Amino acid sequence: MKNYFDLKGQVAVVTGASTGLGLQMAKAFASQGANLVLLARRMNLLEENAKAITAEYGVEVLPYACDITDTEKVKAAVAATMERFGRVDILVNNAGTGATGPAEEITDEQFKHEMNIDLFGTFICAREFGKEMIKAQYGRIINIASMYGLVGNLIIGSAPYHAAKGGVVNFTRALAAEWGKYGITVNSICPGYFYTDLTTETLDSDFFQDIAKRSIPMARYGRSGELDSCALFLASPASTYVTGQNIAVDGGYTCV
Repeated sequence: MKNYFDLKGQVAVVTGASTGLGLQMAKAFASQGANLVLLARRMNLLEENAKAITAEYGVEVLPYACDITDTEKVKAAVAATMERFGRVDILVNNAGTGATGPAEEITDEQFKHEMNIDLFGTFICAREFGKEMIKAQYGRIINIASMYGLVGNLIIGSAPYHAAKGGVVNFTRALAAEWGKYGITVNSICPGYFYTDLTTETLDSDFFQDIAKRSIPMARYGRSGELDSCALFLASPASTYVTGQNIAVDGGYTCV
């Protein structure tokens, strides 16, 4: 049987790969044979993850500390990637943050910080790693947006997050239109709420469990690994003719 998700010999760069969904997707790529570049700010966690992934999947992993909002540091990460592997096939722009609070109380600094990480950081990484993809005339860029880049919400005020992720959604379309001629596909995944080490306690609270039952057709939150198949599809040769798409993986939250 043909393995449509085969990534052997490819190199996948994942930002925000120290914990959570970024780490989960990195492991999914490794399970299909991809070598990895793990980017985040906490080198100790990156090194731990690199050792564990290499031990489990037998792929090469380069952990590299990087602030995605710093252009020179991103350029250095690109250089390190090319020196180690000589190629970059897949980029997952996963690093992000989330400012919450009533819009009337959000400070200028909070709004700028959100846009700087979630939107500007995504642009910097796409631009710098994209230059190597353009040279190769091949690439898969996956931007991690959010279902809140598609809709508003009544749960908690988070206007900066909505604005930044909405920007990622349309940035995805714009870049797909511009770079299709280079053999580069650009898509985004718009996750709903997912269980991670940081969210489990909150999502298991009575308040959030009630929200799931009332607002999500599948009546639950995303489990570990349920984002992997979408990421693998968009990263793989199976998605050759898919670009400019923003795919909600949210249990149906945005369909009602």
